[in-house]
Amino acid sequence: IRNVAAAIVRQTGGVDRLDTLGAVEILPVTQERIDDWLAFFDHDAFSDSPIFASCYCTEPHVLDPKNFDPRHEPSTWQENRALVAGLLRDGGSFGYLAYVDGSAAGWVNASMRKDYALFRRGPGAEPPDEQVVGISCFVIAPPYRRHGLAGRLLDRAVADAADRGATSVESY
Repeated sequence: IRNVAAAIVRQTGGVDRLDTLGAVEILPVTQERIDDWLAFFDHDAFSDSPIFASCYCTEPHVLDPKNFDPRHEPSTWQENRALVAGLLRDGGSFGYLAYVDGSAAGWVNASMRKDYALFRRGPGAEPPDEQVVGISCFVIAPPYRRHGLAGRLLDRAVADAADRGATSVESY
């Protein structure tokens, strides 16, 4: 309940869909763009759905079905925010932001499968976890939905996969 109440206050982005989009650029979330990623999740990503605003795309990185404990208390939005920001800084998470006219409008988590607790297959997997880009999450801010941003994010993740050492791309 606290996470949702906090989201209602901090999710200040628009909710009305834009009729047209300006210039679109898809860029990897590097050290220089982590603040953009944080601002996107803090204010815009779920301005129409505050119940989801505490995720910060943590679930695929931390939910391990082999060690699941239903008594686990949900993390606060602040803990999730810090966790994924740290993973982005340290290379344990990777993704792209879609910018429209210079403002972050969408995100795709395109981490390597080895970096996902939820999807990791472990030793002996074919292809190996280290060679698979896993597409686990798309988030498009409400004004930018239904303009093809998710497709553009996916295209960029697939286009860059080989340069990142991947032989495969899969999505969940």
